[in-house]
Amino acid sequence: MANESELERRITYAIRVKGELGPEWSSWFDGFTITTEDDGETTLVGQIADQPALHGLLAKIQNLGLTLVRVEQRS
Repeated sequence: MANESELERRITYAIRVKGELGPEWSSWFDGFTITTEDDGETTLVGQIADQPALHGLLAKIQNLGLTLVRVEQRS
């Protein structure tokens, strides 16, 4: 289990992809919240511990053949 200092370092990201993913993909995407947008794109929002974890998540997106639209760091 992560201690408090590890949780404080986590950064929230919003990642937008073309195509629709249902909420059942949340566990595969490390517990990210998945929202299908009206324009047919999908937004994934969640916390990431560090840059290697971000790259791992982006690799999952690539492996699914999804087109990456935007990666946004949120406070």
